[in-house]
Amino acid sequence: MITKLLIANRGEIACRIIRTARAMGIATVAVYSDADARALHVRQADEAVHIGPSPAAESYLVGEKIITAAQQTGAEAIHPGYGFLSENADFAQAVIDAGLIWVGPKPQSIRAMGLKDAAKKLMRAAGVPVTPGYEGEDQSAERLKAEADAIGYPVLIKAVAGGGGKGMRKVDAAGDFEAALESCRREAKASFGNDEVLLEKWITSPRHIEVQVFGDSHGNVVHLFERDCSLQRRHQKVIEEAPAPGMDEATRAEICAAAVRAAQAVDYEGAGTIEFIADASEGLRATHIFFMEMNTRLQVEHPVTEEITGVDLVEWQLRVASGEPVPLKQEELSINGHAIEARLYAEDPAKGFLPSPGLINDLELEHRIRIETGVEEGDIVSSHYDPMIAKMVVHAADRDSAIEAILDALNNSYVSPLKTNQGFLFECLDLEEFRAAELDTGLIERKGTTLLPAERSSQSANNAAARRFRRDHLDWSGSYTPEGQLRAGLFGFRLNRPRQEDVTLFEGGHAVTGDSSKHEAAFGICASMTPDETIFVTERGQTYSFSVRGPDGSGHHSAHDGDIVAPMPGKVIAVDVAEGDVVIAGQRLMVLEAMKMEHALTAPFDGTVTELAASAGAQVQVEAVLAVVEPAEG
Repeated sequence: MITKLLIANRGEIACRIIRTARAMGIATVAVYSDADARALHVRQADEAVHIGPSPAAESYLVGEKIITAAQQTGAEAIHPGYGFLSENADFAQAVIDAGLIWVGPKPQSIRAMGLKDAAKKLMRAAGVPVTPGYEGEDQSAERLKAEADAIGYPVLIKAVAGGGGKGMRKVDAAGDFEAALESCRREAKASFGNDEVLLEKWITSPRHIEVQVFGDSHGNVVHLFERDCSLQRRHQKVIEEAPAPGMDEATRAEICAAAVRAAQAVDYEGAGTIEFIADASEGLRATHIFFMEMNTRLQVEHPVTEEITGVDLVEWQLRVASGEPVPLKQEELSINGHAIEARLYAEDPAKGFLPSPGLINDLELEHRIRIETGVEEGDIVSSHYDPMIAKMVVHAADRDSAIEAILDALNNSYVSPLKTNQGFLFECLDLEEFRAAELDTGLIERKGTTLLPAERSSQSANNAAARRFRRDHLDWSGSYTPEGQLRAGLFGFRLNRPRQEDVTLFEGGHAVTGDSSKHEAAFGICASMTPDETIFVTERGQTYSFSVRGPDGSGHHSAHDGDIVAPMPGKVIAVDVAEGDVVIAGQRLMVLEAMKMEHALTAPFDGTVTELAASAGAQVQVEAVLAVVEPAEG
């Protein structure tokens, strides 16, 4: 058995691996960049090694530094987590060549599944159903356009080396193909260093179903059933659950058997996931489920599989990497109950879900459920990496109970002052379609802004804040009965006194009045007060912050309505207008690349571009004014 393990990752997954390693008596070594010098995974590990500057390209993605750190600390094995170098076959081989144990599949297995086009050909040969499309070597724009025309629109362009929703574009009509191809290739090149693409027929009612597989060096391969990851935004998973709702036993048996064949075809060892796209227009049927890709690593959503099967997949990884067989046989695995995972991110739904990095002053996460996190109160969500705060995971006897549990957990949590997607998650989980398991990957897009929480607090939230203030404030002469009813003190007492007990507080710099006598019993409101007299009220997952004191008068300068400002630091990769151009509302003005994603900046209204302060290739800082649009007269 491994006795000392280096974890070549950061954040919640590093903390997750440390927890299991410690339970197994394995010492851990963390690696960290400048930005992560005081990160939680560094504090939790037995040892930590600095590996470079904050950008991942200069630290977490430099395999030589990680291998050197393992050798210097005497670590026998390297666990890559997910992301970064986890699916890099060259790094896996370098680890093995250095005489270390690679906690993952063999490099040749990674290579076989690393390129989506080659993987599809391999899967066809193994008898695994594959989506109709084009994976040819001819990558000319003309050939790709001709193949797309032949497949029929809509089609999906996908980077062959892609993942995480990057390098993907849906094309609805022939006239949109060339622009989509150019954008897809540019993003793929920036994210993966490879701009080759493949084409797939777009499935009209797609559900994302994936099967957890596990192999060992003794020739055994088992599956741990399926997960449903259909609730997505821009191809990024938002909510995951296991098992997939609506999956009958016959269909489950066929899709899981196909997943095992896929793993066997590449002589797979360790944890892996076979991802399928299902045409759910007539329910889940084995004849309408197609292979998409294989993720040759542990998945972000692995906790829901652990919850329904009762296994520890990280422990399995470490045992198999040490030469042991898979701990359980297929017939010993079964499904118990239902699990749901929600990914809580520091991002602003009101601003297109742009990352909201910064210092976490206040953090309260529901403690009665499983929380996977890499931060604590007082930590920083860095702009250099994925802005995940936590994975919130519930397990219950059935799906309905699991939904109620995750909604309750969201309502009993808050993060401040960072913007988060917490309210958005609540709205997604509370959708009638989600509750009824009427799922497909386009559901969130169709619902659009209806899933965005209210920006200002409701009267019910104001009342809850007032009630909490009255209960906790030291100067309040009243009290509450054990039943929670307001018992007025004698201060200011008079006959025929009205029941209303108004309290003025400040939310978002605005004075609001709440009635502290109102007992808000409605589902979806939770209030708490910090020692500095900040009151947090969570309503339908959205947290509002109330202050006892008003603004200090310093104010905050906001951009003119026509100022086009950079929503985050990044690089301008395209400018579509010039000074003096007349534009219409919604017209693209320029494209900003940030965190390997492209963000289009558009005109807020009809008008004229009167100033242009950015050019293609320029690096810009957050809130920098890049252009000014003057509104059209009338």
